[in-house]
Amino acid sequence: MGVLLVIYSVIFVMATWLAYGLRFDFVVPLAHQTEIGRVWIWIWVFKLIALAVAGQFSSLLSFFSLPDLRRLGVALGVVSAGVLGAWYVLEVMKGMPRVVILLDGILSFLGLSMCRLGFRLIRESSGNGTSESAGRRVGIVGAGEVGAALARELQTKETMVPVIFFDDSGTKKGTQVHGIPVTGSVEVLREEAVLELDEVIIAMPSAPGQRVREVVALMDELGIRCRTVPAMSQIALGEIVTNLRPVEIGDVLGREQVNLELDRLHDFFAGKTVMVTGAGGSIGSELCRQLAGLKLGRLVLVDRSEFGLFEIESELKGSVEVFPALVDVQDEPAMDDLLEHHPPAIVFHAAALKHVTMMERQPAVAIRNNVLATHQLAAQSEKHGVGHFILISTDKAVNPTSVMGATKLIAEQLIQGHALEKKGATRFITVRFGNVLGSSGSVVPIFQRQIEQDGPVTVTDPKATRFFMSIPEAAGLVLHSAAMGENGDRVILDMGEPVSIVKLAEEMIRLSGKTREEVAIDFIGLAPGEKLHELLHTGEEKLTDTAHSKIKRIEGAALTDGEWDRLRDGLREISELNRETAPSWLKTLIPGFDSD
Repeated sequence: MGVLLVIYSVIFVMATWLAYGLRFDFVVPLAHQTEIGRVWIWIWVFKLIALAVAGQFSSLLSFFSLPDLRRLGVALGVVSAGVLGAWYVLEVMKGMPRVVILLDGILSFLGLSMCRLGFRLIRESSGNGTSESAGRRVGIVGAGEVGAALARELQTKETMVPVIFFDDSGTKKGTQVHGIPVTGSVEVLREEAVLELDEVIIAMPSAPGQRVREVVALMDELGIRCRTVPAMSQIALGEIVTNLRPVEIGDVLGREQVNLELDRLHDFFAGKTVMVTGAGGSIGSELCRQLAGLKLGRLVLVDRSEFGLFEIESELKGSVEVFPALVDVQDEPAMDDLLEHHPPAIVFHAAALKHVTMMERQPAVAIRNNVLATHQLAAQSEKHGVGHFILISTDKAVNPTSVMGATKLIAEQLIQGHALEKKGATRFITVRFGNVLGSSGSVVPIFQRQIEQDGPVTVTDPKATRFFMSIPEAAGLVLHSAAMGENGDRVILDMGEPVSIVKLAEEMIRLSGKTREEVAIDFIGLAPGEKLHELLHTGEEKLTDTAHSKIKRIEGAALTDGEWDRLRDGLREISELNRETAPSWLKTLIPGFDSD
């Protein structure tokens, strides 16, 4: 601080002398020279105080940015305005030329700015001993705000040297960003001897997956390392360079980035107690993360996995009031007690057994968890006055061929039945969607593990397809569904186009830096209960638009009173089911169902 005080004081003195010199052609009358000792010494003190209030003594001299420039301007502008005001009031200042006050303010601002900028340039030019020849030469795809911020950060850190921007926009070609030339699209690298690059960074966090895939394929063809910036939500949390990561499969699947617009949900969720079952799972934990930013009154986490519950509780501490409950949703008395002591306004029921092949071997277990526990929790929610009950369902419930899919279809029907009864004020809503990228036990982490072990990557069938969306996107749309849903609503999230599983495997192998020669793909056939292609709705179910473009409402194929009565009768038999009798129980409730 002492050094800053001396430097700032010298600049103020020089600015004042120069202002008088400019006003009087550097022949300052003696009367005005005395003003400096009588008046200006106090003005300098006020300027120093203003800079201290603006935080300019707590910032490092060689770190200077636009916010610092604005603070300097405001601090010195306030003092200059005050001095001008005092000129009209105080007799001691009447003889002082007003133009000197204006010139002094301008020169002080320019002097401080140039001084701070000069120290910044010295720091950046000296750096830590690196030079352009020592740093990795980097090309940046995307000359927008994110690309410009990335270039500025790279120039500061000097571990990598940005040498060129690539941008598809014709209006940017031939311009410069931070002194770095902007050329056309990245495809110009195919031309001979354009330039040598060690790495290309994709700085387009909102780019369509198709474009990212094209860039990655080109870099793979040219043998240039390729990385990307994080998502916009992550960029807002910290530096870009420290968050650079390899291009992942989610970047190239072709799904357009969705603005979740969670800020629109604050009014609906603020101050409420919300319960999430399966809070330690892939979808449940992401629901909790997004709910934590919506100013809840309390977030009740329910899971039977001690590790999963501990992980999500630890992550959310400090951002929201959390109550972790190590409870199995099948434990009816424990859930009833939890609902009584922590009554939620909203329940998200994400707890489910979901692994198709495993549930084929243990159908009775799947029925008790996915069917009976859902029915019990729905009834308890009505009893305790829960406002909204949201069931998380799956595309495997559509024309099910697996035990897991059949249990989720019956769970959907149960929620429709509770909505039909209207015993309380609870709104029962079902949200159905397909696979989410990276969820535990799903195909992406399995493929990743197989690729790390140099294969083979096991694919069921060369024609198999699946719907995919990211976990944050799925969770965000579930929250929107809860806020807009009415009693009995069944909605489907827009999953986009189905993805070929074999092409997914090929993309993941390529992104890992390996080739098909190094990592083989084996076709192992469909497992029991698996489909070649998934569906999001049946032929009897019609889709209608909602207030959200990515959420569709299901109309038709609703549960009848007779089906609801038959379903309730079947619930009484669940406790007696075993491995042998469970499949026939499912066939009784779902005509035409036949699991392998």
